[in-house]
Amino acid sequence: MHFSSKDFAKTRAVLLAQVPERLHHAGVTEQFHGAFSDERGHGVALVELPSRTLSLTIGHLRPEQSTRLHRHNYETILYIVKGQGYTLVEDRKIEWKAGDAVYVPVWAWHRHVNLHAKLEAEYVACENAPLLQNLGEIALREEASSQEGHP
Repeated sequence: MHFSSKDFAKTRAVLLAQVPERLHHAGVTEQFHGAFSDERGHGVALVELPSRTLSLTIGHLRPEQSTRLHRHNYETILYIVKGQGYTLVEDRKIEWKAGDAVYVPVWAWHRHVNLHAKLEAEYVACENAPLLQNLGEIALREEASSQEGHP
């Protein structure tokens, strides 16, 4: 729904809970490899729930795999479920292992790297991209033209 200044009088005086039909997404990690994963170059499972402000995804890195260098204008908090590696944020190397959390600030170039030669890494990513999308489709994501550095 889209509102403008003329709709200000429609502002409610009482808040009512708006409970959507779907409140549960079973088997999230059973859906790792699809078009979204192919586009990103690593496994990503999308949590499909009706949040208007937050997204939740499960990222998967094969042994010694890294994500592409990229940046976006929304915040990200990662929670490492399994594995060991690091996240490069601009020129800072943030080492992580299962049980750690990592913050990626707005518009910072970054990539996630699984250091292990035999074991997979998995993380939960919470982002506020839907908030920006719902404010007028202003969520932006950019990938570097090269894995070696910034464009």
